[in-house]
Amino acid sequence: MPDIVFRTEGVTKVYDTGELKVHALAGVDLELFAGELAVLLGPSGSGKSTLLNILGGLDHATDGRVWFRDLELTKLGDRGLTQYRRDHVGFVFQFYNLVPSLTARENVQLVTDVAVNPMRPEEALEQVGLTARMDHFPAELSGGEQQRVAIARAIAKRPEVLLCDEPTGALDSKTGVQVLEALKDINERLGTTTAVITHNASIRKMAHRVIYFQDGRIARVDVNEHQISPSEISW
Repeated sequence: MPDIVFRTEGVTKVYDTGELKVHALAGVDLELFAGELAVLLGPSGSGKSTLLNILGGLDHATDGRVWFRDLELTKLGDRGLTQYRRDHVGFVFQFYNLVPSLTARENVQLVTDVAVNPMRPEEALEQVGLTARMDHFPAELSGGEQQRVAIARAIAKRPEVLLCDEPTGALDSKTGVQVLEALKDINERLGTTTAVITHNASIRKMAHRVIYFQDGRIARVDVNEHQISPSEISW
């Protein structure tokens, strides 16, 4: 049997704005497997980011159950979810969220100072090819380099899973390929289970599995028998 890292059963999410209830997720059953690179694909508003936030312990499901291995996330309070995020999950977002007054090394060190079993900041930056840029400030780095610092920060605590929400959304195609190459390399070399949210259908070809979202549900799941290199992706 495959080694299941995440499992959800009937997950729903309803946002109540007072005048209107928005059903972001409408009964999602999903499994993510150890060591895989999964792409969650769908248009804006289809529910994929909401699900990622629930898997990452950043948001709560309205109904349904969510497990990280044997740990039921839907039973955890804020303190338990904080510990879960600290110990198990790395996040990469569309916008890099780097501290502008800190160097690349110091931005990564923000995580290593609180992690249980961290890499050295220098090691994490080496993993994403930024050894020569670690003492530069964000303003001195390109967009792709800043995103790779964000990836280094995410993997510096040695997370079991890496959750990426539109990691190339603010980048041009050439720079986006560099970021995707870094993510794929980490998945292959470190065995980090990686989920990438995107609305760019071209990215699906680099994944082991593609999970299609529509209207808060999983429309279908495709398995790629052969994955292509990010450098082969046609944007």
